Amino acid sequence: MTRALSAGLRRVVEGADPVTGRLKGTEAQLAALVRRGLAFRHPRAPHHHFLTPAGHRARDAEAEAETEPTPEPATTGVFAARVGGEDTAPGTGPARLREVRGAWQGMLELRRMTNPDGATDRPCAWERSHLVQAAALALEAAGHDPAVGGAGGGYRVRGTPQPEAVAVYEPDGTALRACAGTLERAGWQVGEYTEPRTRARYLLASPRRV
Repeated sequence: MTRALSAGLRRVVEGADPVTGRLKGTEAQLAALVRRGLAFRHPRAPHHHFLTPAGHRARDAEAEAETEPTPEPATTGVFAARVGGEDTAPGTGPARLREVRGAWQGMLELRRMTNPDGATDRPCAWERSHLVQAAALALEAAGHDPAVGGAGGGYRVRGTPQPEAVAVYEPDGTALRACAGTLERAGWQVGEYTEPRTRARYLLASPRRV
């Protein structure tokens, strides 16, 4: 992205809302991003502009190039849903609760604006390109407890070799089934499986398309 876009356009992309991808810039800047396939103009009034999946990937790539690797995404100041297993929690008080709820409401709005039929009951393109973060947001917003550190209870969302699928681990069977119910209500197809070697139960979840 750094070579293809001017400094002004980079600032517009980097300044997009971290959840919805809504852009703010001049009409000329927004039109330039649309031409490059990094943004789209919503057909309904007030016709805001949003990052496309390619735009999200470009912004993420730019952030990774400029930021040293860190195990704690929450320290960057940008909202990140807890995937489980972080060494330290970003906070569990009222401020974090408001932040998570706001992020989930933003995700529902992104679904409404980007799903072709305006549906909010199934994941949108951004979620399908950010599977782990999307599933973790649905779980955290519903009040499930993420795991902290390398041991103990709580959910852990992990990527899988399977396309468009994440694995959700939770040592407590009742809590695991509750996670399954939350993901199903959030528009995911969920199945429960057993790992052959460890006999651990886990969920395999994929975004529902219809």
